[in-house]
Amino acid sequence: MKNKIIVIGSANADMVIHTERMPLLGETLMGSNFQINTGGKGLNQAVAIAKLGGDVSFLGSIGTDPNGELLLKELEKNGILFQGIQVSDCPTGIAMITVVGGDNFIVLESGANAKLTPEWISEHKEIIENSDYCVMQLEIPLKTIEKICEIALAANTKIILNPAPYKELPKTVLSCVDYLVPNEHETFNLTNVYPDTPENCKKAIKVLKGSGVKNVVITLGERGCVYDTGNDIVFCSAKPTSVVDTTSAGDCFIGAFVAKLSKGDTIENSIAFAIKAAAITVSREGASKSIPFASEIE
Repeated sequence: MKNKIIVIGSANADMVIHTERMPLLGETLMGSNFQINTGGKGLNQAVAIAKLGGDVSFLGSIGTDPNGELLLKELEKNGILFQGIQVSDCPTGIAMITVVGGDNFIVLESGANAKLTPEWISEHKEIIENSDYCVMQLEIPLKTIEKICEIALAANTKIILNPAPYKELPKTVLSCVDYLVPNEHETFNLTNVYPDTPENCKKAIKVLKGSGVKNVVITLGERGCVYDTGNDIVFCSAKPTSVVDTTSAGDCFIGAFVAKLSKGDTIENSIAFAIKAAAITVSREGASKSIPFASEIE
C-alpha cells in the first residue's frame, strides 16, 4: 500500500492586519499587528496534514521571489517534500487578510498559482498515481483540477476536494470526488440549499451525492459539522473554545481529517479528531502557524 498523501493547490504569502471594524468604502482605518505569514489553502492543508501525523508532499507553483523562498522554508520546516514548480516570470501568490474580532475578510491575487497548468500535471502524473490520497482546493485553475481528477480516477487515488473559493464545478469533477468538504456558503452555492437546519443539511447532502460525490462533510463553523456515513447523516458539535482567529480553521479541519483517514481510521474517528484540531486552531493567531501538532490533541 502506498499510504501517501499529495496536496495539490495554492501557496501564498499572507499579508495580515487586524482592525476593530471593517472600513467603509473610501475610509481609512488604523490597523495593528501586521504580519507576513505563509498561507494559501493548499500549503495550509499540507502543513496541517504533516503536523497532525500524515505522510504528505506538496505540489504547487510559486515565484522565485523572497515570498517564494519563505514558503519553501515553511514546507521544509514541517518535513514536507515540495514537488511543484518555481517560476521566474510571475510573483508568488498573495492574500490580503483583514482580521476583525475573531473573523476575517480575504482578497486573493493568484500570481504563480495560475501557472500550475494541465500540461505540467500531465507531464508529472506519476506524482498523483503514486499517492493514496490527493487533496485539492479551488485556488488553482479549474482545467488543472479536471486533469488531476482524470489521472487520479484512473490510478484509483482517492480525491478529497475542498471547494473553496467557490467555482461552478462540472459533474465530471464532482463524480470523481471521494470526500467533498465544503463550508456553509460553498454548500449553498453548490446546491442552492443553505444548511441552517438539520433538514436543510440533509437536503444539501442529498443534492451533492446526486451529483456523483461519494461522501460529503459540511463544516458549519461554531455549529461543528454534518457528514454522511453512507447509511445515515450525522451531526458533530464543535468543541467550546475562545475564538481569536478563524483564518485556518477549515484548512486545519481538512488536514486533520485526511491525516486520520490515511492511517486507515474511520470517517467518524477522523472527524472527531478534526473537530478537536480546529478548536485549537481558532484559539490562536495566524494561518499555518496556528495549526496544532497531533500530540496536542491526543
